[in-house]
Amino acid sequence: MPIVAFDALPPEARLWIFAAERPLEPRERDRLLAAVDEFLESWSAHGYPLTVARDWRYDQFLLIGVDETAAGASGCSIDAMVHRLQSLEHSLGVQLLDHGPVLFRQNGRIARVPRPEFASLARSGAVTGDTIVFDNTLTR
Repeated sequence: MPIVAFDALPPEARLWIFAAERPLEPRERDRLLAAVDEFLESWSAHGYPLTVARDWRYDQFLLIGVDETAAGASGCSIDAMVHRLQSLEHSLGVQLLDHGPVLFRQNGRIARVPRPEFASLARSGAVTGDTIVFDNTLTR
C-alpha cells in the first residue's frame, strides 16, 4: 500500500509519536525516514495492507498514522513497527521509543528531561503555563 500524505489521514486515524532524544543530523534523518518508509510500504495487519502516513517535525519527532477505516493495526503489526524502530535505535544510536521523558521548548530549542525533573522545573518557575510542552502520548 502506498504511503499517503499525512494531512490526508482522517482526524480519527490512529497515531503514534516517537520523540528522538536529540535532533537528528540530516544524514541520520534521511536514513531513519528511508527505513520507516520501506517498512510502511509493506505494513499490513493479518494480511490486509494498512493505509499509512508518516511525518517528521522539528528534526526530532516521528509521527506515524494509520487510517483504520479499512483495516486497523493489530497487536502483531504494532509489534513489528516497534521492533523495526528498536532496530533503528540501535543502528542510529538514538532513543526513539522512550515515552517517559518530557519534551518542551526552552530557549529556542527542545529540551528533554525526566518527569521528576520537569516537575521540579515547574515548582521553581523555570517552566510555566506558557511553556510549550510536546505531548507524545496522543493516539488520535
